[in-house]
Amino acid sequence: MRFRATRLAALCLLVLAAPQVTHAYRLIYKEQLYELYHRHAANYPERIAENIVWIEQALQADFANPLNALAVIEDQREWEWYRYLFQMHLNLTMVDLYLQWTAQYTKLRALFFNAPWQRQNIESLDQAEQLLQFARYYWEQAQTWSQRAARFTFLHVEEIQYWEDQHFRIRTGQLDYEEIIGIHADRIATVRAEFEAMDAATY
Repeated sequence: MRFRATRLAALCLLVLAAPQVTHAYRLIYKEQLYELYHRHAANYPERIAENIVWIEQALQADFANPLNALAVIEDQREWEWYRYLFQMHLNLTMVDLYLQWTAQYTKLRALFFNAPWQRQNIESLDQAEQLLQFARYYWEQAQTWSQRAARFTFLHVEEIQYWEDQHFRIRTGQLDYEEIIGIHADRIATVRAEFEAMDAATY
């Protein structure tokens, strides 16, 4: 009888402890949030928006301890280099995501049979222009972090080679999102003018 009472007490303790063990794991570090970002075969708006949420949260979050970094960090110089490049990379990821989203609202041409939806298409282009402004903001932020990293020379951390390549391309002008954003903006302006020129005789 005593054994059964002891077993029952142990079972009660286990049940009471279970909710504490199984509750949601709290995501508080950049590294954790960044790992929720996923590239998709098809860039549906809701998937892009989901990724933007994770990356935006990562930008605002603290870094994990160097022991839990996404690379092997051996000294303070590497730790600073890692942090600057991570921030740069996150901002570049946001630029890419906002450009993908912009493409969802942009037409390459305003064809005559689109005339019945002239107003809706112009509103869509308005949305595309707003999204481009976000892309431009994050591009400026990426450049700022790349500039901060530029004072470090002869540093290489194997696991973040891709970020280092991005940094190198920004510093040498090979990666220039301002030019890409400008191409999108020019296209939107051209298509907008074509839609605004449509009248009752267009279709």
